[in-house]
Amino acid sequence: MDWALFAIFLAACGAAATTGSMFMPGAWYRALSKPSWTPPDWMFPVVWTILYISSAVAAARVAPLEGSAYAMAFWAMQIAFNTLWTPVFFGLHRIRAGFVVMLGLWFAVAGTMVTFWQLDWISGALFLPYLVWVTVAGALNGSVWMRNRGDAQPAE
Repeated sequence: MDWALFAIFLAACGAAATTGSMFMPGAWYRALSKPSWTPPDWMFPVVWTILYISSAVAAARVAPLEGSAYAMAFWAMQIAFNTLWTPVFFGLHRIRAGFVVMLGLWFAVAGTMVTFWQLDWISGALFLPYLVWVTVAGALNGSVWMRNRGDAQPAE
């Protein structure tokens, strides 16, 4: 693996992760009605750290391969949607808009997984847990939206 490429992709993941520390869930999120299957708060940073490292490893493996243009485009798309979701949901308190962003993220992660798998099965497999997590996160976002339609207004 090209460690310089890995560092570049990890830096991109780090930039996306920074939004998580800039837009913390806070009292607004704690006050929302959430389903009983909501993962505990400690789980989110642990899972995202693992997913970001896996994503960077996978991208560093695929990027130098011939024919990786679409795979890298999907990777760029998923990290963009990933970066966007936290400020939309936690920063602006836009639950429905967050769900729309999450749909884009799910599509981008699925596209990344498929295109990576076609070039390097290990890299594709590294994206499978990411797709599972984004599926759970999307279901959670959707459930929170449905449970809080009238209550979840943007902060003034």
